Amino acid sequence: MRDQRDERMADQARRSEKAEREAAKQRILDMAEAERIPVEETTRAVPVRRGRHGQR
Repeated sequence: MRDQRDERMADQARRSEKAEREAAKQRILDMAEAERIPVEETTRAVPVRRGRHGQR
């Protein structure tokens, strides 16, 4: 009887840990998506501005 109870508790602990890992993974993915910079903004060409002082 005690072995069954211990096994149920261990199984419940494993499920709880798995749920916590999945929740943490989702939080990390959500943070990464919030900080993501769209590729359109990272590939824009920036013109070279050379004035009189920049040419030597």
